[in-house]
Amino acid sequence: MTRISIPDDSPPVLSSSGVWPALKSRAEIEYHNTLPYSEEALVERIGDAEVVLNIRSSSRFTARVFQACPKLRLLSVWGTGTDHIDLPGAARCGVTVTNTPGVAAISIAEHALALLFAVARRIPPMDAATRTGAWERGQFVQLRGKTCGVVGYGAIGREFARLAAGIGMRPLLWTMHPERYPGVDFTGLMELYSTSDVISLHLRLSPDTENFVAQSQFERMKPGVILINTARGAIVHEASLVAALSRGRIAGAGLDVFTTEPLPREHPLTGLGNVVMTPHCAGITPEALEAGLAMAVENIWTFLNGQPARVG
Repeated sequence: MTRISIPDDSPPVLSSSGVWPALKSRAEIEYHNTLPYSEEALVERIGDAEVVLNIRSSSRFTARVFQACPKLRLLSVWGTGTDHIDLPGAARCGVTVTNTPGVAAISIAEHALALLFAVARRIPPMDAATRTGAWERGQFVQLRGKTCGVVGYGAIGREFARLAAGIGMRPLLWTMHPERYPGVDFTGLMELYSTSDVISLHLRLSPDTENFVAQSQFERMKPGVILINTARGAIVHEASLVAALSRGRIAGAGLDVFTTEPLPREHPLTGLGNVVMTPHCAGITPEALEAGLAMAVENIWTFLNGQPARVG
């Protein structure tokens, strides 16, 4: 039987999923429901496995990890992001990397919209005040008729643009790869920044997108804009974001991702009343979870059967 290592199912999602019984019956499983907090611990957990099923992006698959695991042939990732993986290092060691593109697109897009409503209508502070007996009245943002800049046009960006249009917003679209979408009307990034009332980020984290939104980008944005980020925290220069929020350069932000996760206590973002935050959970719904885990496991059988790997 093929030996499969699951080094990081923490908090556990795989062991309680519908795919777990069949996975255990078809392979020899090395299972861990805690995180490996070092490179050495990750290598020890992988051991002699031919396949690794990666659950959490906090596990860093460096070139040294691949070099230390010569029997490893496949790294099957639950999720879309691969920024925690040294892809050239994997390729040099002959390790194929697969992921689960698109399965959480609806869930993440809905979460981005929920964050947008929460910021625009100031729902968390209004809820907190009402619970104390206060009866605050205030001006909120009506979204219908506003311009929504969608930065990134993958599966999640496309779904979010559809939802934004569905509530009466006017989507402006930008992508790094417009040639992949013939017939789609994209706008320039600077125009998107200067004219959008809402900007939602849907980019992958890479050397090209790290600190993609920093001080100069905030200065170009329309005053009063709302920023939504459900992609990766490091896409936004966090200190610049804090400064823009603190001085009112942007009206508010809805964030599901952060440069450091979990978000440290006393982080400057935690003291800002115009920020709504959630703990990198946008893609975790029962539907998305089961579909993603099923695809990650299916990618293993597809690879072992000699068929092309799924990478998105």
